Formats: sequence, C-alpha cells, structure tokens
Amino acid sequence: MKLYLNINFRTKVGENVQVCVFEEGAEGKVHALKYTDNGNWSAEVDYFSKSISYKYQLVNEEGSILDEEFSLHHLNFPHNYDEFIINDFWNAKNFPENYLNNKILKNKLRNFKAEKVAVLKKHTHLFRLEAPIYQPNWQVVILGNCEALGNWQYLKTVPMSQTDFGIWEAAVEIPENQMIEYKYGLMNTDSGEVFDIEYGDNRWALPNAEKNILQIEADHFFKFKSFEMYHAAGVAVPVFALRTENGFGVGEFPDLKNLADWAAKTNLSVLQILPINDTTANYTWTDSYPYAAISVYALHPQYLSIEKLEYSLSKDLIQEFKTEKEALNALSLIDYEQMISGKWKYITIIFEANKEEILKDRNFKKFIKENEDWLIPYAAFCVLRDKYKTPNFNDWKTHKKYIAGKIAPFFLPKSKEYEMSMLHSWVQYQLHLQLKDAIDYTHDLGISVKGDLPIGIYRHSVEAWAEPELFGMDFQAGAPPDQFTDLGQNWEFPTYNWEAMKEDGYRWWKNRFKALEQYFDAMRIDHILGFFRIWRMPMSATQGILGYFYPAVPVKIEEFAARGISFNEDRYCKPFINDQILWDSFGEDRDGILNHFMNSHFDGTYFFKEEFDSQRKLTDYFKTNPQGLSEERLISLAANVLFLEEKLSEDEIVYHPRFNIEKTESYKYLNDDEKRKLSDLYVDYFFKRQDGLWYAKAMEKLPVILNATDMLICGEDLGLVPESVPQVMDQLGITALKVQRMPSDNIPWYNPKHADYMNVVTASSHDSSTLRQWWHEDRELSCKYFHEQLGQYGTAPWDLEPQVAEMIMKQHLFNEAMLAIFPIQEFLATDKKLTNPNMDEERINNPAVFPHYWRYRMHLNVEELLSKEDFNKKIASWITDSNRI
Repeated sequence: MKLYLNINFRTKVGENVQVCVFEEGAEGKVHALKYTDNGNWSAEVDYFSKSISYKYQLVNEEGSILDEEFSLHHLNFPHNYDEFIINDFWNAKNFPENYLNNKILKNKLRNFKAEKVAVLKKHTHLFRLEAPIYQPNWQVVILGNCEALGNWQYLKTVPMSQTDFGIWEAAVEIPENQMIEYKYGLMNTDSGEVFDIEYGDNRWALPNAEKNILQIEADHFFKFKSFEMYHAAGVAVPVFALRTENGFGVGEFPDLKNLADWAAKTNLSVLQILPINDTTANYTWTDSYPYAAISVYALHPQYLSIEKLEYSLSKDLIQEFKTEKEALNALSLIDYEQMISGKWKYITIIFEANKEEILKDRNFKKFIKENEDWLIPYAAFCVLRDKYKTPNFNDWKTHKKYIAGKIAPFFLPKSKEYEMSMLHSWVQYQLHLQLKDAIDYTHDLGISVKGDLPIGIYRHSVEAWAEPELFGMDFQAGAPPDQFTDLGQNWEFPTYNWEAMKEDGYRWWKNRFKALEQYFDAMRIDHILGFFRIWRMPMSATQGILGYFYPAVPVKIEEFAARGISFNEDRYCKPFINDQILWDSFGEDRDGILNHFMNSHFDGTYFFKEEFDSQRKLTDYFKTNPQGLSEERLISLAANVLFLEEKLSEDEIVYHPRFNIEKTESYKYLNDDEKRKLSDLYVDYFFKRQDGLWYAKAMEKLPVILNATDMLICGEDLGLVPESVPQVMDQLGITALKVQRMPSDNIPWYNPKHADYMNVVTASSHDSSTLRQWWHEDRELSCKYFHEQLGQYGTAPWDLEPQVAEMIMKQHLFNEAMLAIFPIQEFLATDKKLTNPNMDEERINNPAVFPHYWRYRMHLNVEELLSKEDFNKKIASWITDSNRI
C-alpha cells in the first residue's frame, strides 16, 4: 500500500521535515520528506496496515529535532484502495480538536454511537475534519464550488458522519477537473437548517483524476465562532465542605450526588473539588491539609460513608452511631479529630464483623490485583505508620527502606500484618466504589467533574518511602513571596528529581494521571510553575524567603568580578547583623539576645553561634525554649542575607540572589555603587536570564506527560509568573486561571471581559478570602472597584450586598472564557437569606498561616439548597443567558 504524504510547512535554510510513523509495539520509523515549492513537502511511504498513527517533525542539518507535533495524526484506510494521497496540516497541540476532544466531550455525548462512512471505488476524495461539537443536535456539513459539494448552496450541503468523538468524514466523487474550494458548516439536525459556515478564506483541494487513488483531505480545524465553542459554568466545593443529612461531620463521596442534583437544577455543568487523597499522617487536625497526601493514589478515609458500606453496622451500634453523627453534623466547622477517630472506630467494627466474607470477595480480590503496584506499598505503609505511631519511616524500627520482597508478605494470610493490610486495602476498595458511583451518577446528569492535582508530595509519604530516587529528599519545595505572604511559602515537600523521571519516560506522572482519569474529566494542576522550575530551599531553612529557583542559571563567582562587584562570602551569604539592626529588632532586650545567640566580629557586627546559625536550628530550639516575640525576629534575622549558596560539587559553589534583596537590612548598609550593581544583577537573574531555560524544561516534560491523558488540563498559574509560562500553556492548549483580585500584571484587579477563550475565570479561590471578606479588607480598593469595574455611582455599600455580588458573578459569566467556576460561597452571597451569618467561617485556607486547619463546611445542607426554587431559577437563567452549557 502506498501513502503519498503532503504538508505545507515553512522552514529556514538547512531545516528539513520528517514524518515519524508508529506501528503497534514498535518505535517510530522516520521518513524524510522532500521539498517541492512554496513551503510544500512530500514523502512516499510503503505501509501495510489499515490504520496509521504518525507525526511530523522539523530537524536541522545534524538531525536534531527543532520542533515536533505533540498530537499524533490517526487515519483509517478503506479496504478498496491501495494508494492514498494525504494532504495534511501541522497538528498543533493547541488546535481546538486537541484540547476540546477530551473526557468532557465524551461525557456530554455519552450516548454517542460512531457512524460509518461508505467509501466506494468511485469516490475521489475523503474529507476528514477533526471538530469536537458539544451540542448533540449539531452536525458538520461541507459545501463548495462544485456540483458534488452543492455549488455553495446551503440547501445542498454534504452532511458528514461522526466516525469517532469529534471526527467527521464524508466521501465524495468530484469528477470536475478544477481547483476545489470548500468550507465546513454546522447544521441543526432537528430543523435541517445550516445555521453557520466557518469564517475566513476558503479551503482548497486539488482535483483527483486517478481512479485507483483516494485523496484524503485531513483537515484541522473547524474555524469556530465564539458561540459554537464549548463554554461552561461550574461550582467549586471541597468534598469535605459538603453538608448533607447523611454526613458524619464532614462531606462524603455520596454527597457529590446531592451537589450534582443542585448543579443540574441551576444549569451548572462542572463540579470542581480539591484533592481527595489520603493525608492521614498523625490522626490530628494537621492531617486536614489536602495538599500533603501520604499517597498520590489512595483516597482519604474521611470521605467514606459508613452507612453506604457493603456491610451494615450491627443493630446495637446504630443508636450510638446516630448520636455521634448528629453531634458532629451540628457543628459549624469540621472537628477533624473526632470525625476521623469515629469513622475508623465504625469501619474497624464492620470489617471485623464481616472479615471472612470480605476476604473471600472476588471483586475485592480483583481490586487488589488491579491496583497492587500502589496498594501494597500503601497498605504496608499504613500498617507501619500505625505500629510505630509516626509516618516518618526514618524513625521506624523496621522497613526504614522499602524493599518490595520484604513488604509482599504483608499480604500473605500467615503474616501478622495481614489483617491490618487487608483492612486498609478494603477501605480503599470501598472508597473507590462510593466515588465511582457518585461520578457515574454525576455523568448521567451530563455534569463533568474537575479534580485537583497537587504539585508536591508529602515528605513522609508512600512515594517518598518506596521511590526516594525520584525525589530531592535533601531539599524543600515552596513558593517565593507573593500576594499571600511576604516571607514566601515552605511546603516542606521534597523536590522532584526530573532527570530520574525522564529516564523511564515520566512513568510516575503518566501512572498518576491514569489513576485520576478513572474519576475526573478535567484536572487543575496546582502550581503548574513547578513543571518549569520549583522554589527550592535547603533543609536548614524554615521560611520560603530563603529559597531560590531550581533549575536556574545561577551567578558564578566570575560574574561578580565581571560586574565590578567585590564579592565577600561572609558579607553576602551570611546574616548581616550590627548594633543598629539589633536595637531596631529587640530594643532593650538587645544585650540578652546578643549574649545568648551571637558572637562578635569585634568590628560592630555579629554572627550567630554555631548552635543557632540556621532558621531550622533556631526553630528547633524554640520548641522547648519559647522566646515570645523574639522568636520570629531572630528567625527573620537569620534570613538577612544577600545571596544563597548552592554547592554543585566539592570544587564549585554558585549563588542565587535572595528574593526582595532591596528590602533586606543587609542591603541598606551597602554603599550606593554596590547597591546599583547588585540591583542590576538581581533584575538580570529574576527577569531576564531564566526564561529560555524554563521554557526548555517545561517543553521537555509537559507534552510527554499530558499526552498520556484526555482530561481537560487547567494550570494554576498564579504568583510570580515568568514569560515562558503563558507561552508554553498556549502552545500546549492548557487553560490558565484568572482570579480577579490576583492579576499577574501590575493592576489592582483583572477585568474578566479581557479573558480569552483558554481561560478559567473566577472571583475567588480556596486560597483567598471570600468576596464578602474581601469587600472589607481594603475599603478604598472596594470603593474604587465598585465605581470603576462595576460602573456604579454613589457610595459603595459597607457590606457586599447580594445585588453587588450578583454583578460580580455576571461579569465572570458573560465573557469569552471557556470556564467560569465559582466557590459555593459566592453563589450564596447573591441571596441575603442564604448567606452565612458568620462570613469568617467561610474562608477555606489562608496560605500565610501554616499549617492551617482546613475545616470549612457549608452552613446549609445541600438538600435545603435544592429546595430554594427562586434562587436556583435565578442562577439557571444566568447560565442560559451567558451561553454556558
């Protein structure tokens, strides 16, 4: 079988185009294309299968790949032809068919049945268009300048068949020997009316006089107008925050069904939740932090409904359970410790009472077998965590290092760890059943679910224990100072060893996405900047301010000399402390602080004693020797440096400027010449030299990882965002997050009307205050916003009135953004009767406070919300009027 591949692609001198053809179970085979004229390239390929997958790539004279397609071409060939002319377009990752042909589309068209196209021997052309259409009563048609294509008449268009999700095909006989001009359109199948034709210049195709060759026009992409594209609105609620009559002081997976019912009533079509993985480290309130999972696969037992387990509580325990349940449900916020201890009590009782049947359950055994790669390490980790009363495997008496052969016996009936291993495995099985049931129910309502993927892993997690080589366990990840905190954030997570992950094609990430894909249609990647670079701190630091970007182009010692900077390691890299700084920091306590914590250089400057010469040492000391206000000031003083050292080898040390160098006390005591030169170096380091490196690092890993999933990917790109981030996200078709009060530009707020299609817009996030709280944070800003953004006159109301909240919501709905998703608190703020009397109980997280107790719960039952007919109709009308499906 002969394939004649053709593509138009503009190249520079010395560049060539290749096609890489993939056959099942084999590496891609590369074929060179020949240049003809006007940017046209062609290749003749012998091929012997009825389907093909391939991609084009651009190479230089040495054969190095300069650019390549990240989304493959897939074609099926009819059996009655042996030769095919294929006219292709470069398949960009950010073509709509690549980011819209996802799980949301498949959910919307869940009753979809693929149609077949009859290709007869008389046909000369097969028109093939990739165009994801979210309206089930829309059909793609083709029309053009010849009789076979209707001579541009709307009533004579050629209907196309959807042969797969978002793939439309039509086989046509065009006998005329003339240049073919054509366009694609949309028809309403209910009325038979062609209601729109794609914009722009006509497409064109060459005539085909060869009777034994089929010419395939493999087109990308339908030139959609705004109203034809997928637009949706949704609600964001952490599962733990859901309040229903069925809960046990916390939201549970079955409660998602209630939320889906409310979403269906209000025309919302996306449910967004926070991470749901198990965070059980110490069984205390600190485990409430959903971004510190002990497993990236295991689900959190707090979401398990005791009443919906496959086995019931015995009759003598029902009243006790109901009493505890009522007491926990009556609380305005989650009591994490009471809730989780109560759940485990009843889970264990049910497991013990039904153990024999559970262990014989074929479906349970099947679940273990299908998930053993992560489930066996997880269950063993839980057993050992509970046995040694700590998740820190370095403190365990046995199994400090994970060895698969020594853990496998945990799952053997003769092992003393067997029953507890089975208990944790069974809980995961039940969680999976309950979540899958809730997701299936939600999908049946035509509603999609968006999950949340944390960028980091917990230091004392299954993954850190089982695969430590994939992580930088000697470092900590966090975030530089931002709108949340001047000191930056230290998440205390290890960093990633990207080079080790790259060696096996990012298997760890692909498996993680595959697991999430069981449940979710879309995924928010928390802190997507971590795929470009991470903010890394040494273990000696406790504050994010002592971090630096990794990877980065650092400052080498030679650069200081080249810039005329007289480098002094003690002056630049160690805390600068003099008498005035001590007095400003400690006042009359200065002498006591000095004598206890410091030594003198005998020149009016001082340095920390060895036992206190890092933030970590100071913090550890203060745990048993509290010092009141002096603690924070001393820890901050330990960060009064100009540069941070990074040791590359025994012989090479490089340097990174401390963030906000000009705000340090150390900087103030430099002379003007030093200040100017260090400021120039700082600007070059943070705003000029890194972007090329970060772009390359992101493009090295993100395309490979994201090609492994068909979830819609949304990147949380807040904070200090380098120029390379929006470039990569646009190139890869990743939607960006726009939180109105957290603009990336130097403006007071973001205007949603400026949002482009590849955006998710929202008024608040789980890390911000609610709208009602924000309204009180800065009265001057609120008044300015009221007048300039909302276009209102007179005095801004003291509180955020429902009608003002409604204006804010509507400006986020009526724009071009693909998604508008709001926290449930903001919907409730639009109705005086539904607002929480205590607005401060509605905030989910304050990133400046770590660790924070994540205990927010809706103050209303979702069942009660379902009964608010006027409120629900109001929201439903907003969604309909804003053309969000």
